[in-house]
Amino acid sequence: MKQRFTSALIMLPLLILLIVRGIPLYIGGAVLMLIALYEFYSAFENIDYKPIKFLGYLFAVFVFFGNLFKLETEAFALALFVVFIGAIIYVLLHRANVVDVSLTFSGILYVCLCFNYIIMIVDKIDKGHLYVWLIFIIAFATDIFAYFVGKNCGKHKLIPSVSPNKTVEGSLGGILASIVFSALFAIAFKLPILMLILVALVGSIVAQIGDLTASSIKRFAGIKDFGNIIPGHGGVLDRFDSVLLVSPYVYLVLVFFIK
Repeated sequence: MKQRFTSALIMLPLLILLIVRGIPLYIGGAVLMLIALYEFYSAFENIDYKPIKFLGYLFAVFVFFGNLFKLETEAFALALFVVFIGAIIYVLLHRANVVDVSLTFSGILYVCLCFNYIIMIVDKIDKGHLYVWLIFIIAFATDIFAYFVGKNCGKHKLIPSVSPNKTVEGSLGGILASIVFSALFAIAFKLPILMLILVALVGSIVAQIGDLTASSIKRFAGIKDFGNIIPGHGGVLDRFDSVLLVSPYVYLVLVFFIK
């Protein structure tokens, strides 16, 4: 339980940047993105895969400048296409494994694009400076209360082959907590409460899928944590595993139903 609260506190600098916004947010986001991307690629290098890391890093740098100069979605699609062409050229010149290319793009999609939806909500959505907090409310409430309820009341394993300690009871506790805290947030800032309850209901499930996805990757790579940049708490990806999938989900809901 203590680790869950500590993890939330570790994200405090990013949460402060969400308030400041602008260039400090873009810089902070780019730094975290690059670190997380490094951790993702390193996990697979641990089992002798060789993702084309420099292409992933170049795309992360482009994302920073794309945010800075307010580029449209088409520019990001073009950059992704250029990276794809670069990967093909690299394969032809170095006889790289197609799996390594797939891992390169998996890192870009999983880390760079998913993470950047946090910034896109702030920049592109009406009242985005408020709605962006929904990502962290859903992720944190789910993580903390799933652990708390699972530890004290858990009897039925959720997916033991992926994460032996997670339980069905904990999962339901996380969903309920996500709904309650999102409803309180909606009331406090006069946002559409029914919509946010529905967003939290599905979002909590998405957060748990994100957590299980990260656990599955670590189990496959034979590692306990993605990194050790945060002593005793692993790496950036370990702290953002739930957030990464919740952010595009919340963005898309806002675009199609609230914007």
